[in-house]
Amino acid sequence: MTGLPLLLALLAGSAGAAPLAVTIATTGGERRIQVTVEPHVGPLVPAGAVLSALGGTTSSDGVWADVTVGATQFRFLLGAAVFLIGDRLYVLAAPAAIRRDTLFLPLQFLTDVLPRHQGQRFRWEGRSARLVDGGAPPLPAAVAEARPGGLRRTHRVTIDPGHGGVDPGNPGLFFPRGIREKDVTLQVGLLVGEELRRRGVQVTLTRTRDTLIDLRDRGGYCAADCDLFVSVHVNSLPRRAGYTAVRGFETYFLAEARTEDAARVARMENESIRFEQASDGADGEDGLGFILKDLQVNEHLRESARVAELIQSHLEEVHDGGDRGVKQAGFMVLNTARRPAVLVELGYSTNRDDARLMAESANQRRLAGAIADAVVRYLSDYERKTTTTRTSGDGASRD
Repeated sequence: MTGLPLLLALLAGSAGAAPLAVTIATTGGERRIQVTVEPHVGPLVPAGAVLSALGGTTSSDGVWADVTVGATQFRFLLGAAVFLIGDRLYVLAAPAAIRRDTLFLPLQFLTDVLPRHQGQRFRWEGRSARLVDGGAPPLPAAVAEARPGGLRRTHRVTIDPGHGGVDPGNPGLFFPRGIREKDVTLQVGLLVGEELRRRGVQVTLTRTRDTLIDLRDRGGYCAADCDLFVSVHVNSLPRRAGYTAVRGFETYFLAEARTEDAARVARMENESIRFEQASDGADGEDGLGFILKDLQVNEHLRESARVAELIQSHLEEVHDGGDRGVKQAGFMVLNTARRPAVLVELGYSTNRDDARLMAESANQRRLAGAIADAVVRYLSDYERKTTTTRTSGDGASRD
């Protein structure tokens, strides 16, 4: 089918609102991929995430984008709603396009093109917005029994929505009236938990309502059966020249700050201690000495850095504010965790665009989905690494 008939078929197949995300299900697990809807263009998906899930490849010369899945090469003319297989031209409902150096493919590549041209391998399930890949190489027998999301055993992750109760966090210069950092972090944290549970991950939340949890107690929610601690926050800047122009997302792990800006963020988040009653225990240390206690023997720093990298990578697919990178600083909330731990700054409430993104429910769900994707990817990679180690006879395990 070529030309207008295929175009009409694709339009009919994509009737109704585009999903916020699609799921690619393979024998290796599931990958949730965000959908971007551009006005006058249509729904698009990031090629990198799609092809990573499918084991495909892509290259581009700036005019054409070559996408290979299995034995088939699809040639997309960038900016035009057409593609080639060999010398045969097919029409699409939306074009492939490059945005901020990232290749995006039309959603129809998943909903129609792959099932049409590789029907023995791919099946699109419209009701659940899932592309099922039934033809990928099977996993080894030792890892074949997978839980939802491709995980082979039960994991527990602690999600820590920052601030709460009498501690509002930063005031949110450009948030809608009545919304503070504590409200955004709670909503995103709840959504991350919801998405992780859907993938078969057990979740502990440090708070599920507007209440204050002692900063020194939060890490303790990630106990012996916990695999990862993720604290969710919103960034801001003090008034200074150009401060409202700064935006973007960044993820921290615990180590001594290498830049003044990282140290500033840590000081800002650690100020929450002023809302809490003084402890009568042995917590007499303060400042950097308390925060970096036992740092030299923290065996989880490398894993924490890996989680932070994955979160940044996945947030980049849904956040248009810019990737500010993985950073390290002395966050008190991370110091008390006894497992890999990271702190995510979702964006700047002192920037109008970031504030709008973080306050809108649809974007909160996208941010939460990206964080959940990164967590599941980390857990899956760790399982694969430890399985390989055990198979080689080492038998070492973090647990």
